[in-house]
Amino acid sequence: RSSSDIVQEHLARHADYQANPFVALNTAFMHDGALVSIPDGAIVEEPIHLLFISTGKQETVSNPRILLVTGKDSSATVIESYATLAQNRYFTNSVTEVLPGPGAALRYYKVQQQSDKAFHITNTRVVMPRDASFSSVNIDLGGRLTRNNLDVLMTGEGASVNLTGLYMPTGVQHVDNQVIVDHAVGHTTARELYKGILNGKSRSVFHGSIIVREKAVKVDAIQEDKNLLLSDGAEADTKPAFWIYCDDVKCAHGAACGQIDEDVLFYLRSRGLSDTAARHLLVQGFVADIIGSIRYEPLRVKINALVKARLARWLGAE
Repeated sequence: RSSSDIVQEHLARHADYQANPFVALNTAFMHDGALVSIPDGAIVEEPIHLLFISTGKQETVSNPRILLVTGKDSSATVIESYATLAQNRYFTNSVTEVLPGPGAALRYYKVQQQSDKAFHITNTRVVMPRDASFSSVNIDLGGRLTRNNLDVLMTGEGASVNLTGLYMPTGVQHVDNQVIVDHAVGHTTARELYKGILNGKSRSVFHGSIIVREKAVKVDAIQEDKNLLLSDGAEADTKPAFWIYCDDVKCAHGAACGQIDEDVLFYLRSRGLSDTAARHLLVQGFVADIIGSIRYEPLRVKINALVKARLARWLGAE
């Protein structure tokens, strides 16, 4: 009520409910959520934490809605967390619309720790104006079926994004990341790095698309997805893709899937490490750059502890 002008201008104006049925479902049943509005020039030192908790007492569907609008030349950190109080089955269908102002710097962290029986679908739409910067880290540790749609539209020259993610499915968990960066104008920069550690009979999907439109010169875009398989039953499917309609650009992409290098493992064991300790060291080194990209230290320490605890269950204590 206090920010009705911002709500009228932006809510449901960017996430496409006509093309995406899950956005349409969220929009139709939207009744609660969060509005984060930061004025021009404001420097928010402490992070803003949005926490969504599912009680899990019964099979329910929730549709959280978030509108995040930051002013010109502002700076802020936003943490979006999803957690549960019970390991039951439920469905969370969230939509987030992110509108940084010109010259704004926004750090955005999303942590998903849903029930291992839950279904979790997110749609995040980001619109990047002139000289704005947006860095995101997406952490997926829970959920039976998880689907993250991240759609970034670059509308202003000088805009830059740094998109990273870590997913660690096990058992029969399925994690799906669909990332689209649309360079509608030139002189924009994008960096993408997603990494997965898979165990059991889990499966991951990564489909990243970078679009460079006509006359969008001097676009600089790099996209990578790397996966480490800790079991024979795990499967990682990755498909980086470019749609380039301008020749004055610098773009690259890559994808890799594999298991722990036995030669490297042998080298570490020959230096006195146990097999378990060597495996822990290699896996933690694999994800160190993702965890290190979390600039807010308390969150970085927490995620590092969660990753180590998960690896201890998979690989045994060091």
